Amino acid sequence: MAISFRHSAGFGKRMEYWLVGKMLKEGLDVYMPLVDDFGIDAVLRKPNGDFIEIQIKARSKNVTFGDAALFAAVTHENRDNYYFLFYSERMESMWLMTSEEFIKESNQNKNGKNKGKRSIWFNGRNTKLQKEHCKPQFEKYLITNFEKFRE
Repeated sequence: MAISFRHSAGFGKRMEYWLVGKMLKEGLDVYMPLVDDFGIDAVLRKPNGDFIEIQIKARSKNVTFGDAALFAAVTHENRDNYYFLFYSERMESMWLMTSEEFIKESNQNKNGKNKGKRSIWFNGRNTKLQKEHCKPQFEKYLITNFEKFRE
């Protein structure tokens, strides 16, 4: 059965709510703006009272083999107190990066229609085993919970 456009178009928003729900379940104080004008999907108040902004990016389990954790054409300039939360549904994996880390680790397109936008590819692939895995240089960003937000 083919996946409907309506289903795929709503995937990102469903993942935002699901991941924010996980944060709330862990007892974090999270707010969601009504409008996403500045790439802010959630605002989190840390235990010390500081606020951070979070951009959530998710990849569906239905993407092409090898692209489970490819996040492309991301518009971004360095911002203080700003985090990216990346989620791969097929790999059931999350990566958390600061704005500065994202700029350091991502590639910026030099030309074409996405010139100036950034891409990051967290996964490698084993074609013989038909298995995707986290590239070793990105393992330090893997998280299984949101404990880092308590620091």
